Amino acid sequence: MLVEMKDKSMLSGAWTGVAIVLVVFLGVQAWKATLEAREVGHAPTVRDTISMTGEGKISAKPTLAEVNLGLLSEGRDIPATQEDNSKKVNAIIAALKGLGIAEADMQTSNYSISPRYEYTDGRQNIIGYSVSQNLAIKVRNLSQVGAVVSKAGELGSNQVNGISFTIDEPSAIQQEARKEAIADAEKKARELANALGVSLVRVVGFSESTPGSPVPPMYFSRLDASAVAAPVPAPEIQAGELDVVANVTVEYEIR
Repeated sequence: MLVEMKDKSMLSGAWTGVAIVLVVFLGVQAWKATLEAREVGHAPTVRDTISMTGEGKISAKPTLAEVNLGLLSEGRDIPATQEDNSKKVNAIIAALKGLGIAEADMQTSNYSISPRYEYTDGRQNIIGYSVSQNLAIKVRNLSQVGAVVSKAGELGSNQVNGISFTIDEPSAIQQEARKEAIADAEKKARELANALGVSLVRVVGFSESTPGSPVPPMYFSRLDASAVAAPVPAPEIQAGELDVVANVTVEYEIR
């Protein structure tokens, strides 16, 4: 009899616990439903903001020149023309190494073989072949750019397709340009805020674009091989300066 009463008491306590949990659960659900009902038909809170663009520009001397040299050989058959072209290009590579250009800074950027045609009585006849090689050369000592072009010309290079200048490690300069751009945007935003009679609170949005602004490449036309057979004075190549530009857009919360 005593055991039976204990069992009934435990069962009653368990049901009481379940009832309490159920009441709490239903209460939470009702609270959530009330909050959701309050939001229905109401637009989300929108912050008052203004956006402003800024630009930063840092001028710096380039640290690297990229020179593209070419050598075009013509002949009646492919093997002899290839041999002539390869000998001259290999001599140029050896000479550039002698000027201190590292092997890793020289790369073959083009190698092509093409037929040469003659048109007679409306017919197309092959009269020989052209073999062309191009070398892309990185010159880290900018005072040697003229010597590189001159030496290649002495050894038979009859094409200089371009000289361009870059900054090898631009990240530090880009960071300075970015700081200037952010400061420029903030100055403009404060001026606008004062004119509108509001105050800047904090930055709530940011975007950036960093366009490149290289010095335009220098192009040279194809040279007559007979004109470069003898040593000539090295041209004075002017590196000038590069402008590293950063453009930012900053969005500010206002009140």
